[in-house]
Amino acid sequence: QGDLVDRSSPVQVGSLTIWESLTHLTSAQVAVQSDGTLWAWGLNNVGQLGLSDTVNRSSPVRVGALSDWRSVTSGYSFVLATKIDGTLWAWGENSFGSLGTGNTTNRSSPVQVGVDTNWRYVTASSGWAMATRTDGTLWTWGADSWGNLGLGTLAHRSSPVQVGLLNDWASIDAGVSHGLAVKTDGTLWAWGLANTYQLGTGNTTSRSSPVQVGIATDWKFVSAGDTGSLGIKTDNTLWVWGSGAEGQLGKG
Repeated sequence: QGDLVDRSSPVQVGSLTIWESLTHLTSAQVAVQSDGTLWAWGLNNVGQLGLSDTVNRSSPVRVGALSDWRSVTSGYSFVLATKIDGTLWAWGENSFGSLGTGNTTNRSSPVQVGVDTNWRYVTASSGWAMATRTDGTLWTWGADSWGNLGLGTLAHRSSPVQVGLLNDWASIDAGVSHGLAVKTDGTLWAWGLANTYQLGTGNTTSRSSPVQVGIATDWKFVSAGDTGSLGIKTDNTLWVWGSGAEGQLGKG
């Protein structure tokens, strides 16, 4: 909006009608327009806007001159984006290797993650990320304090590492401390911290590798939060599990 005024109701940003994909960081936003250009605004203390500096912006500013961006997602202070050629790019805070660039150096402009051109879907959360490739494989990287990378260890990783050897992963989502995924056969899988039942496995046992949740084969989509989770089945019913201390499960 070009100012620092709080708003209690939705206010349109500019007058354009070509916004396509967006992601919300902590006090910053990044978005892709339908023409493939990338835009960012807000807090920029660690270069999370991708503008090659650490200057805050109160209005959308175009990131670079390219127009081949496809989608964006973000963790707390870092951004991951895919291009139409299937490459993966990252920038922002990198303390735990969350950018996947093989080191822990912050980046204030987009840098390519590896050389692969088959990235399909990327999701990120608090210092870590995971993604699927077009071949159906699952990859994770970044902070691994709770087994949330699903690699059977608690070791941080600064480059993408494949989770298991299977290639049947479909829908995925990264929560603050756990991961959720649906396979092509409709089964639901979870891993990471389970202190508030957010894995849906019926107990508070944390898992460092994917474990199947129940025996149902009709899961379609999942969303992982902080202390809870959501899922949609193929009949379009909505399911919730985890902490309901603030009514976030929607069960009344």
